[in-house]
Amino acid sequence: MKSFRKELHFNFPSRRGLQNITGEVQRAIDESGIKEGLVLVNAMNITASVFINDDESGLHHDYEVWLEKLAPEKPYGQYNHNGYEDNADAHLKRTIMGRETVCAITGGKLDFGTWEQIFYFEFDGKRNKRVLIKVIGE
Repeated sequence: MKSFRKELHFNFPSRRGLQNITGEVQRAIDESGIKEGLVLVNAMNITASVFINDDESGLHHDYEVWLEKLAPEKPYGQYNHNGYEDNADAHLKRTIMGRETVCAITGGKLDFGTWEQIFYFEFDGKRNKRVLIKVIGE
């Protein structure tokens, strides 16, 4: 069994942002040479998420609206965590959306269902963040 590790780096200019990273994950699989196995993709920061869903702008907007209803950014004083930082909502949003995803690799390709794509969702941007891609298999 082989393994391969790669990091993606992000620095969104705004507090929140969403990026399709499916192509970058597939390139890592290609670089690994692994044809059959699994790929783990996880946000290496506690205020960002990696998840799988459809790449549709209306859905992306719906995520923003839904998450803001569940964990509104303001007023900052509503959260006990806020004091040193003002990002309690980002921690909660990450918990809702999840830390990572694991995908099957078949024939050297992501083994996805129709419309599935991998996304990085930033909830507390304006600084350097990382995503780990770990490919394991034969």
